[in-house]
Amino acid sequence: MTSESTKRDYRDTVFLPKTDFPMKAGLPQKEPGILARWEAEDLYGQVRAARAGAEKFILHDGPPYANGDIHIGHALNKVLKDAVIRTQTLLGKDAPYVPGWDCHGLPIEWKVEELYRKKKRNKDEVPAREFRAECREYAAKWVDVQREQFKRLGVTGQWDDPYLTMAPEAEAGIVAELLKFAESGQLYRGAKPVMWSPVEKTALAEAEVEYEDIVSTQIDVAFEIVESPIPELVGAHAVIWTTTPWTIPVNQALAYGPDVDYVLVEGLDEFAEATGRRYLVATELYDGFRSRIRAQENPKQNFATLDFYIGESLAGTIARHPMHHLGGFFAEPRPLLPGDFVTTDSGTGLVHMAPDHGEDDFELCREYGIGPKFVVDDDGRYREDWGWLPRTDERSASVINPKFNAPDGPICSDLREAGALLAASADYQHSYPHSWRSKAKVIFRCTPQWFVPMDAKIVTPAQAGVAGNAAESIAIPASAGMTLRQTALAEIEATRFVPAKGQNRIRAMVEGRPDWVLSRQRAWGVPITLFVHRESGQYLVDPAVNARIVEAVKAEGVDAWSEENAARLLGNEYDLADYEMVSDILDVWFDSGSTHAFVLESGRWPDLQSPADLYLEGSDQHRGWFQSSLLESCATRGRAPYKAVLTHGFTMAADGRKMSKSLGNTVDPLKVMEEYGADIIRLWALSVDSTEDHRIGPEILKGVADSYRKLRNTFRYLLGALDGFDESERVGVGEMPELEQYMLSLLGELDGKLRRAVSDFDFIAYTRALSEFANEDLSAFFFDIRKDRLYCDAPGSLERRAYRTVLDTLFHALIRYTAPVLVFTAEEVWGTRYPDGGSIHLLEWPKVPAAEADAARWEQLRTLRERVTEAIEPLRRDKVVRSGLEAEVAVPAAAVPAGFSDADLAELFISGAVTRHEGDAVTVAKSDDAKCGRCWRLLPEVEEDGDLCHRCETVVAEMDAAR
Repeated sequence: MTSESTKRDYRDTVFLPKTDFPMKAGLPQKEPGILARWEAEDLYGQVRAARAGAEKFILHDGPPYANGDIHIGHALNKVLKDAVIRTQTLLGKDAPYVPGWDCHGLPIEWKVEELYRKKKRNKDEVPAREFRAECREYAAKWVDVQREQFKRLGVTGQWDDPYLTMAPEAEAGIVAELLKFAESGQLYRGAKPVMWSPVEKTALAEAEVEYEDIVSTQIDVAFEIVESPIPELVGAHAVIWTTTPWTIPVNQALAYGPDVDYVLVEGLDEFAEATGRRYLVATELYDGFRSRIRAQENPKQNFATLDFYIGESLAGTIARHPMHHLGGFFAEPRPLLPGDFVTTDSGTGLVHMAPDHGEDDFELCREYGIGPKFVVDDDGRYREDWGWLPRTDERSASVINPKFNAPDGPICSDLREAGALLAASADYQHSYPHSWRSKAKVIFRCTPQWFVPMDAKIVTPAQAGVAGNAAESIAIPASAGMTLRQTALAEIEATRFVPAKGQNRIRAMVEGRPDWVLSRQRAWGVPITLFVHRESGQYLVDPAVNARIVEAVKAEGVDAWSEENAARLLGNEYDLADYEMVSDILDVWFDSGSTHAFVLESGRWPDLQSPADLYLEGSDQHRGWFQSSLLESCATRGRAPYKAVLTHGFTMAADGRKMSKSLGNTVDPLKVMEEYGADIIRLWALSVDSTEDHRIGPEILKGVADSYRKLRNTFRYLLGALDGFDESERVGVGEMPELEQYMLSLLGELDGKLRRAVSDFDFIAYTRALSEFANEDLSAFFFDIRKDRLYCDAPGSLERRAYRTVLDTLFHALIRYTAPVLVFTAEEVWGTRYPDGGSIHLLEWPKVPAAEADAARWEQLRTLRERVTEAIEPLRRDKVVRSGLEAEVAVPAAAVPAGFSDADLAELFISGAVTRHEGDAVTVAKSDDAKCGRCWRLLPEVEEDGDLCHRCETVVAEMDAAR
């Protein structure tokens, strides 16, 4: 070579990737513009038109409450739903998405009341219609706010026409569903203990309650036995233990376990003399009882055992209330009753029964003709006329007040004075239900409510007492003759649950749940639109009246159910004086449980259909929306409203603790989008195991951002490497080098994995497979090996054309696979290559060309390649070589798969010359060959550094000639 040629700069002869796609994403700045373009072009409408007539996939949106900015749980939920919609759409299905909001009930009402309290206004002094209007205005404001926040996450849907439970047509739909229950006899008014919030003054559903650890007062109370078939028990004291002292004033009986062993003991003083007091407790719990007594005022107190009894022998025993001296109710006998629920886990093995304030208490006492007394008012205070601790007493307080129940509080003080309080201490730690809105403790309180029976058979119209034409107009579900519980359990078995454990969870809840309490004592909600006959107490069942009610609500909203409209709604056939209008409103879970009816079936959104293919919410909705929807649909249609149920866990702080503003460990999705962009939240949401509780925090988000950067760089490389690619370059699969065919076979495997992940709604598997393929199979392997061909081969060479053909195939597949995850970035990538190509989100799942390769052979080669890379690294780290191209490698001959030459290995290892030996180790040394001035490979054919190898000489000569 001449000295002039060795000095030449060959950079302008190398085909480096070219693209305007920036490495820096700038998502917070770019995403709003992309979002605005989608809205202006009506992308959602375009997708609907593109999929018209295709197989449908319906995800029915569980409505969030419209009462504040979205939180990270909202973001996770909506992104998961959007990923389902987008992947199903990608598969070619027609997957419309109509978002919705829950607008009634305590979440909204409580917020409006908070505003009232700040202004020192009393809600009870505001006309109900005016108050409801303010609730409606408040909900509408937050619907608009949340709508924009959800859209900012890249969630696509019919945002301009969502469903709102407070829309008049929705309220009419809810009323129509309620009246189906009434017409088929699936409603009754009764008094049962329900969870009651004294702060909010209403009954609560299980789904409106959260459990928190508290410390309560525990007391041991002596009830003197006055009658018994066992003579020695007369005059003894049956000892009960409770952590709710406030229920003692409404005690009506004691319960024992029929199979529990009991012991009668006599108190001894410090001189071992009998004190004259005898106590009956469970034998297994005697030690604990004795310890509590000793911990009180008499630590030397001891007991002598007198006799043992089996629980069933206590039948017929009667005690008296410790406050019997007050007369009246308190002087009535307190029978000992057999209770299968009595255990020896804690306490004394004897349980005091207050049917006003416990489910077991209520059922057992009802069996023996003992009914509730309704002595605790809706604010949690005793009635004014109650004989002990009436609300007029200066010591009166709400029963949830810790001071009221304290060892020195009024209950314990009076019991102590009566000689009945054996032990009291404020140190019992346990879990207790609280309202998740007010955070105040709830109580079990027996009040008249409207219920749906779980164990009554669903009847025909005639059985329900409806005759003639009226009976014919009532639709009876296919489950007639079965109970609601039986129908629901059968439908649970027929439903797909993801993860599968969700099925066991909801089944257990439905198996054990009490009757459904429908009524709430509030103002903001759908009214229970029933006329009740004043004498018989029966509600009116007349389809003509019901039709008028539904039409009135459709026209006027819930305000139509008013005294001034009563006569018009009831009609001329009935005398209004004979009927009362129910004033309660519906449980808000009935509202949302009815959405399948007025959203999927009404025709208001014609793209939808019922039953839904999927419901998707947090795992807490097994006791909430999943269950209320199931019960509502089973009672009215005899089937579940969904074919599959997908649940996700809760998002925890980075340290695994529950997020709390007071702890300062919350992650605001709005701020994350300001810093990172929505695609980062989406990638996080779809790459965590959302079926379990999962975490988020600053470091986790940094890791997600790094994963995003790698995916973005993959696309940046593809865009640059495909610069100027056209169809004339395309090479058939059979003409390609083996490496290219192997990569297409890996793409086929990826395609299968992603399809399975979509079928399983397994988005962590989806994103993981996508990222691993991009990082490990492409960036670290295929791109790394073939960049030499891309940069240095002649444009018309078969090897370079085959590589670019595969890159084009990869691009079209990967951009589609990525679009449901990184919705904004995918659009940016697609628009960079195809500025006039429309939206990536209109495209369907890619068709991957079939290619076969000996996967085991290539895996063997990749394992050897990793060993070579590891062997070169120390020399590179010590600066013996600057890259693998300067290293001569010797590999074990037995480790090399058949069919690869030494030259092939050097190219695949991106190293200098490769030789084989009979040993087991990979050895590396610095090459003595000269380096090509263009491709930088060290080859024997290059005479001096800077000279060209044979390939580069040919390519440069062709380029020079073309110039």
